[in-house]
Amino acid sequence: MRGYPEPVERLLAGLEKLPGIGRRTAARLAFYLLKAEPEETRALAAAIDSVVDTVGCCSVCWNLTDVQPCRICADEQREASCVLVVEEPRDLLGIEGTSLHKGVYHVLTGRIDPLGGVGPSDLTIAALLERIDDACCNAQGVEVSEVILGLSPTLEGDATALHLAEVLRQRSVHVTRLARGLPTGGRLEHASAAVLADALLGRGVVD
Repeated sequence: MRGYPEPVERLLAGLEKLPGIGRRTAARLAFYLLKAEPEETRALAAAIDSVVDTVGCCSVCWNLTDVQPCRICADEQREASCVLVVEEPRDLLGIEGTSLHKGVYHVLTGRIDPLGGVGPSDLTIAALLERIDDACCNAQGVEVSEVILGLSPTLEGDATALHLAEVLRQRSVHVTRLARGLPTGGRLEHASAAVLADALLGRGVVD
């Protein structure tokens, strides 16, 4: 039995590479695009092209951005001496939604996961330490005085936080961690603004 036309098969193959997308879901998405107005489909394709061409990581904090440095790092109203470390850009967006953190951020682009083959060298920890050791590498050239560990309270998140705490003890910087208003085993991206606000306001010193 013949399958779909080759262009459709290529589309299905591309969609199946997306996280959480199987063959059936890929087929549903493909058929939606085929039935949609051509302008809608072309607009989606153009948006994907634009992301590929214009979006990258901030040279300072590693957040996603289309300008260098990102708008948060460049904002002179932010307290650049206080750096909140998160795993992924979506975690940063969740915390920004509380409007409580007035400092800047550092995105690790992941977390330590030995079983998954992710070690400290695979994250942007070296870039974080550069920001702490040399004010010229930090946002607005300001010296870092506090680092907040805003990692998800999971096994991997805790392992990453412990590693960072150990490394940061060797430096003259105040280290705090988000309070356990966040549920153990949960992820920052799923937390509500109220839970994130409680965690920020109740953060404690790392032992």
